[in-house]
Amino acid sequence: MSDLEPGGADGASRRDCLRTLGAVAGLAALGGAGCTRVVGRLLPSRSKNDTGEERPLLTAAAAPIARFFDRAAFGPTRGESRQFAQTGAAAWLDEQRGAPGDDSRETPGLLLRLRTLDVVNLSAFDLRDFPDTAVLEQLQQAAILRAVYSRFPLRERLTDFWTNHFNIYARKGYGASFKAVDDLAVIRKHALGTFPDLLKASAHSPAMLSYLDNPNNRSGVANENYARELMELHTLGVHGGYTQKDVQEVARCLTGWTIEDRFLHRRGMFRFDPQRHDAGAKTVLGVSIPAGGGTSDGDRVLEILAAHPSTARFIASKLVRGFYGEGEASKAATVRIADVYSRTGGSISAMLRALLVGTGPYGISSDLIAAPPVLKRPFDYLVSAVRVSEAETDGGGPIQQHLARMGQPLFQWPMPDGYPDRTAAWTGSLLARWNFAAALTTGGIEGTGPDTVWLPKTELVSAFLPNASREEQTRLRSVIAPFADRLPQAAALLLASPAFQWR
Repeated sequence: MSDLEPGGADGASRRDCLRTLGAVAGLAALGGAGCTRVVGRLLPSRSKNDTGEERPLLTAAAAPIARFFDRAAFGPTRGESRQFAQTGAAAWLDEQRGAPGDDSRETPGLLLRLRTLDVVNLSAFDLRDFPDTAVLEQLQQAAILRAVYSRFPLRERLTDFWTNHFNIYARKGYGASFKAVDDLAVIRKHALGTFPDLLKASAHSPAMLSYLDNPNNRSGVANENYARELMELHTLGVHGGYTQKDVQEVARCLTGWTIEDRFLHRRGMFRFDPQRHDAGAKTVLGVSIPAGGGTSDGDRVLEILAAHPSTARFIASKLVRGFYGEGEASKAATVRIADVYSRTGGSISAMLRALLVGTGPYGISSDLIAAPPVLKRPFDYLVSAVRVSEAETDGGGPIQQHLARMGQPLFQWPMPDGYPDRTAAWTGSLLARWNFAAALTTGGIEGTGPDTVWLPKTELVSAFLPNASREEQTRLRSVIAPFADRLPQAAALLLASPAFQWR
């Protein structure tokens, strides 16, 4: 059959399928089925909740371990699922909370992959000699490799979460070289620690100060960019009870917080410049800060913000949305997690325990199991697809190009709010996801190789989509039936299916 001959009963040509429906339709055409028929069978089965809102037909009740790993990590591997079934959520969390802030306890395989990357080994000043594109590629490569292969997938999930919470656009100025250090010394180091420590590290980060223009913030010529985002996006939230006057006072406290550019051995590091600092008295959120405090003015601001009830509520709400989605249970969970924040001084590990561990199967939180599905962002989708298919990847440029086509080139969101986590923001990436699924499973990505040896022909659907309902799994088995002797194509169809887009 030529590319111009009909692809099936509906008369659609194979070429038309590929042009309009990307990889999924192309794979369907390989089996002689028309685009409309096959894609129609892949459209999501849906059900309505009590409010009439449609949701994909997924059930975590049948596969609580898969649901747990979809939320607490980037999906399960076979080995992780087996071990978790023996130990349960509490023991798994205890092990994960012990993750160091560096790569010292990682597997030899991951360490070998990371060893060649300059972004892991050089200072921000040294990295300034490299082209931004090269530094960015290595930054993304390290992120993909760690998310796929790390022994501590919870840390990787939290690294992704905090990277977007404290977003830095790496294409601004020397942002790429600064972000390489920020990723290691701020985000990864404190991802499972306490929020006040993470906040303080971020506030002293040259990457953050440079991105939000604080080196231009000096006495008599205030720049409020960082002060405003510090309150609105990093701590209190937009409805956190602060005023424009508070923003101005915080900006005054942070005058003189800049980046070293004088001494060679410290270039690119944080520096407090007393000559640029506003030494007068300030008042922030009703708290008086005496004159003459110097760099301690900024430190006091961070303490005030970290301890504020609005910060507890805001951080709790973001964590709950990240792990539970936006169901009805999220409102009560936010109150509960905010209380944990306040009682523990912002312990991230304590909040995670309250979110993940409970009275459900395997000691999993019943709220987590019952939470509505959340659409995977492209990075989540890409990593979970590599993990579930047990592919080998170098995380290099070719797979990064797929991530960019899906709309999420890492560290390149220009606004300070981070990549969006709302479903509506990512519905336009479906075609790019289909193309990635086809390329991943059929060896079409240089540096990334599929592993189809282990794939169980009779259990392919349940292995890839354990969270799908029984009805959905039955339907998908009929979809991939024509590809029983072509596992890569069958796997691509499953990775492109609506059920795999959700976690």
